[in-house]
Amino acid sequence: MREKGLEPLRLTALVPKTSVYTNFTTLAFLQGDNIRGIYSNKNYLSKIFVEDDAQINKLFHFIRLSLMLFTARRIADVISWIISPVVVAPAVYIALVQLGFWNDVHSLYYLIVLFLASTVVPILLISGLKKTGKISDFNISFREQRFMPLLVLVGVNALGYEFIQQVHAPRLLTGILLFNAINMILILLITLQWKISIHLFTLTSSIALLFVQFGSVALWLLLLMPVLMWSRIFLKAHNFMQTLIGGIVGFILMYAELKWWIGL
Repeated sequence: MREKGLEPLRLTALVPKTSVYTNFTTLAFLQGDNIRGIYSNKNYLSKIFVEDDAQINKLFHFIRLSLMLFTARRIADVISWIISPVVVAPAVYIALVQLGFWNDVHSLYYLIVLFLASTVVPILLISGLKKTGKISDFNISFREQRFMPLLVLVGVNALGYEFIQQVHAPRLLTGILLFNAINMILILLITLQWKISIHLFTLTSSIALLFVQFGSVALWLLLLMPVLMWSRIFLKAHNFMQTLIGGIVGFILMYAELKWWIGL
């Protein structure tokens, strides 16, 4: 039975057997002298049966476009995970401690507290919420699901600030945890009405940390901002303004806070 609106036509040329696959579905396959294409996404599945040489180019064009989109999505996914908060933040903290405070007797303790607050606890929290169905995905794509995780992370960073204060850590490091907690409250309040990009906020605020410690050389990392913006927009996780505002506010806020904190 053919689908409505699709006219079966005859091939005028022999088509060799071959297959084109993706990791989620067969996009198209050729068998004998029939071309049969299958297109799929999350909510829609359609089958195309084409039996005319005049339609071969259209089908191949469809296949090429589908594969290009699939490849672009994979690239966007990789970028989004590599430049994610749980990767960027600890990488920056390691650079700060190892390059700026490597001779401090408590440097390992600083790293442990920062790593727990920025990576271990968030990963365990999000994994637990995902497993229990409290959130739909690891990126917490739905704004309404972000309140509880953000509230918990406010407490985690505040607790980390108290721990790191006990060993009289440098003000830059205490400021990181203090302002992470404060800024998380700001993001939480924004999230009640709007969906700001935490990916962009974390990236640019982390670059602001490096800028405060190492100077203008760190600003080259801002070239990652449009790359991450494209990724988040392409994946439909955010729109342009949500990524732009997240990036701008993250940098300006963290830079201003740390300059004030260190100057006290």
